Amino acid sequence: MSRSTSNSSTDASPALEGLLEVGHIRRAHGLRGEVFVQLTSNLDERLEPGSQLTTAAGEVLQVRASRVASNGRRIVAFDRIVDRTAAERYANVALYAEPLERDDALWAHELIGAEVVEVDGTPRGRCVALVANPAADLLELDDGALVPTNFVVSMADGVIVVDVPDGLFEATAPPA
Repeated sequence: MSRSTSNSSTDASPALEGLLEVGHIRRAHGLRGEVFVQLTSNLDERLEPGSQLTTAAGEVLQVRASRVASNGRRIVAFDRIVDRTAAERYANVALYAEPLERDDALWAHELIGAEVVEVDGTPRGRCVALVANPAADLLELDDGALVPTNFVVSMADGVIVVDVPDGLFEATAPPA
């Protein structure tokens, strides 16, 4: 499952309308304007050369180069950040990007707020959050129930259809 953990941002800037938060510039690296970037998305293609990311101020940064350091952190060179002084000004800046179109992916911004129904049509509530979990991300429903995303069979028009094992909703029901 492809995951983008933030909803579209509409309150920060009109330039961010329809964009998703995909990461943060954390701090400067070296003297040539490179920065450490922490992705909040599991899509490494967000940092491929030529990719464009937007700051909360609406500034568009184009990736010139990116690599993974030996410690696993991503080091990125952007077109507008040319030296360490400029890089330091971008510390802790959030990065936004257009949603990617993939037929085989579930996206947090589409899941949150959607109605959840079983394959037989039984309504189960509204998805209020996506919880990261090592085995499978979990849909958190408005009643507190948790549904692993590997039970999602379809998603369209604001409705998530799930095919869950018998007893799942009873087993994950919050205590009364």
